[in-house]
Amino acid sequence: MQSAATPADAASPAPPVTPVEHTGQQHAVGLYLKVWGLLFVLSTLSYLVDYANLQGVLRWGLILALMVAKAGLIVAVFMHMRWERLALVYAILIPPLALLVLMALMAAEADFTFVTRLAHFR
Repeated sequence: MQSAATPADAASPAPPVTPVEHTGQQHAVGLYLKVWGLLFVLSTLSYLVDYANLQGVLRWGLILALMVAKAGLIVAVFMHMRWERLALVYAILIPPLALLVLMALMAAEADFTFVTRLAHFR
């Protein structure tokens, strides 16, 4: 019984390697065109918020909601996060969300401190 690898086999040249086509994710161009169109519509809506002369919380709420929607589309489709594992998505999205929550808590505490100082020092 002979072993699978003999010294004669080691000296023989390896078979030629043929180029292999890239087998990564291939997405239809139509998907990118649809997202581009949706981004265009969302941008138009954000400009229309200013054109409608909306003021106050409604204006900023609409602008921020449209901005977050556009950023979500860009991250999901153009940065391919839609097709990534959920653990990677959480690792990228949870830290900024935690920072936003902490910033909101700090802003609420700052408002409380400001109001109590106004009441105390009048």
